[in-house]
Amino acid sequence: MKKIGFLSFGHWSDATGSATRSASDVLLQSIDLAVAAEELGADGAYFRVHHFARQLASPFPLLAAVAARTRSIEIGTGVIDMRYENPFYMVEDAGSADLISQGRLQLGISRGSPEQVIEGWRHFGYAPAAGESDADMGRRHAEVLLALLQGQGFARPNPQPMFPNPPGLLRLEPHAPGLRERIWWGSASDATAVWAAQQGMNLQSSTLKADETGEPFHVQQARQIRAYRAAWAAAGHTRTPRVSVSRSIFALTSDRDRAYFGRGDDADHVGIIDDMRAVFGRSYAAEPDRLIEQLRADEAIAEADTLLLTVPNQLGVDYNAHVIANILRHVAPALGWRDDPLGAAA
Repeated sequence: MKKIGFLSFGHWSDATGSATRSASDVLLQSIDLAVAAEELGADGAYFRVHHFARQLASPFPLLAAVAARTRSIEIGTGVIDMRYENPFYMVEDAGSADLISQGRLQLGISRGSPEQVIEGWRHFGYAPAAGESDADMGRRHAEVLLALLQGQGFARPNPQPMFPNPPGLLRLEPHAPGLRERIWWGSASDATAVWAAQQGMNLQSSTLKADETGEPFHVQQARQIRAYRAAWAAAGHTRTPRVSVSRSIFALTSDRDRAYFGRGDDADHVGIIDDMRAVFGRSYAAEPDRLIEQLRADEAIAEADTLLLTVPNQLGVDYNAHVIANILRHVAPALGWRDDPLGAAA
């Protein structure tokens, strides 16, 4: 069985046909889509984080708002660029969002992705230490975050505090029990997947990956997942980790579906991103029967326990709910991923 959620990049523009013409549109529609997805029986509502772009950026107000409007769906990110983050402040924000959700937060973090501006993290007040790269800085911030989430006291209390303190060293509040085990690392290479396993983080593997062998994207991604699981076992962690993959998948069940996605590209692409040769996974768009056969051959989806559907958020809440419903109803049951939550499997 698989958990199935959506991942929104949260684009907005005033282009013709866009249903998200402002930041306000994106934020409010993101909340509404999470509510709709929960009603359909989806398992997760995840949001991308990009700075200096007309996309979703500050995740915690949105996550808290989604948490307040929903009851069961997981809420998460994919991913927060840790080069921009103060881990101490982030622990407080994440703790609050997790408590509002009653333990549903699944926080995806990473060292980041290609940026809109040059060294944007410097504008946020961060710079690598001597001998450190920006990627090293992002991983260092992540390690501090993980340590703080353990909830151990570390700060010496004022002997004359404004309010009474509990005994001993103080921790950041509010503390969210269990959140440490719901941190995910977005990895684009085998090596960082192994590092994530060693750190005890879940794995988010996206729609691009460092091209390390020249094989098809899904084959390389499946190998990455297996390397991650082997490293997890070697590290001696006692819980079972979670692994997600992201895919653009469209079941063509209407003329509108076919108009939007009926001529989609069904091949991987290779390109250079941040001086790295990367392979970008294909999109899937076909009639349900054909789509089921295509997805059956995707080795990485088979390896993962969670599938995040990347949605075209600018097409509006109703259409994106339709996209999600098509996968839950017409595709997932036939592949044995899960039962049809709507009780009408095709």
